[in-house]
This record gives sequence, C-alpha cells and structure tokens, in this order.
Amino acid sequence: MSIRVMLVDDHKILREALHSVLEREKDIQLLEDANDGSEAQRLARALKPDVVVMDIGLPSVSGIEVTRRLLREQPEIRVLALSTFSDRRMVLQMLDAGASGYIVKSAGRDELLRGIRALAQGRTYLCPEVSAVVVDSVRSKRCDDKPEGERLGRREREVLRLLADGSTSPEIAGTLHIATSTVEVHRRNIMRKLDLHSVAELTKYAIRNGLTSA
Repeated sequence: MSIRVMLVDDHKILREALHSVLEREKDIQLLEDANDGSEAQRLARALKPDVVVMDIGLPSVSGIEVTRRLLREQPEIRVLALSTFSDRRMVLQMLDAGASGYIVKSAGRDELLRGIRALAQGRTYLCPEVSAVVVDSVRSKRCDDKPEGERLGRREREVLRLLADGSTSPEIAGTLHIATSTVEVHRRNIMRKLDLHSVAELTKYAIRNGLTSA
C-alpha cells in the first residue's frame, strides 16, 4: 500500500523540487500540496494523508501551531518537520507539538525518503543534526520526574527502550517474544503512568533517563 504524503510549504519552488524527488518512488503517493496552515488543515481533513511533510516557517501561522492543530483533529497523521532551523528551541517546540520526525532542508534525498518511510511504519526519525540537539537538551536538564524504576516494571522499561530506539510494535513483539497486542498494552500503560502522549515524548523521556541503547 502506498504512503499518502502531503507537502506543506509556502515556497512553490521547494514544493516542486520535493515533487521531483518523491514522485519517482513507487511506494509514495503524492497528494495535493498546501502553501499555508489553513489550506493544510482543509486538505488534511479531505485527503487523510499518512505523512505530512511540514515546513516550520509558514506565513501567518507557524508550522508548529499547524502541527498542533492537525494532530488535535487527526492524531493518526504523522508529521515530518522539514526546516532550515536546527536550533534547540525550534526543534523541541516542534516535537512538543507532536511531530514524529524532523529533518533539515540541507539533508539529501535519501534522508528525506528514510524519514517519510520511518514515520509511515510508526517510527520516529530525526536527522543527525537534530538528534544531537535533542540528546544534548534532554541530558542537560535536571530530571524532575520520579525515578523511572518506581513507575515502570521491567517489561515496560524494555518496551520503552525499544520504542525510543525506533522499533515498531511488531518488531518489539518479535524481540521480546510476546504478542503485538501485548506490546500495545504496555505502550498505553507506559504513557498513562508517565503522563506522556506521543512517541516523541517517550523518546525524550527514555534519553533523559538513560533507557536507550545509544
């Protein structure tokens, strides 16, 4: 099944360049483009994209706020931020808004495709520049949470680690030799216990508490 992708960017020349890259891929179906936040919301309601490639620097309403609004209405959409910015404030605001991935516009074709396909598979994706920003940020903060050992059981910590490393639920099930439905139960319990609401938030929590493989 093709990945339904919608592009949101106010620069026509960039949208055309992205089209020239993506339209060659047999597993990607390009939907109608949007050049601002209002159009993005309208088209997303009508077209039901799997992945939205979102520019942050949109006119009138930022891509951060558009992401927040889109996911409030359609939480199943996966948003891949595409931006010239990789500073800590911008990256963390976009992830906090619910984006599942973030790459910089200087990235190459292969990076863009990896990001789109990772999000379509339920993974998160951060390009190296952004990944370094996130890791440095969460590790520099003093952890205000209760020790994770008081919150999560052994199996839940294993599931969290694998989720943060980018594994899908079926992959986690195979690694831990449990049913996929059991992984989903663990995921929901982890989010409930930690009061987290997205895979991006889980990833940041796991890094901050030393629960990733990195």
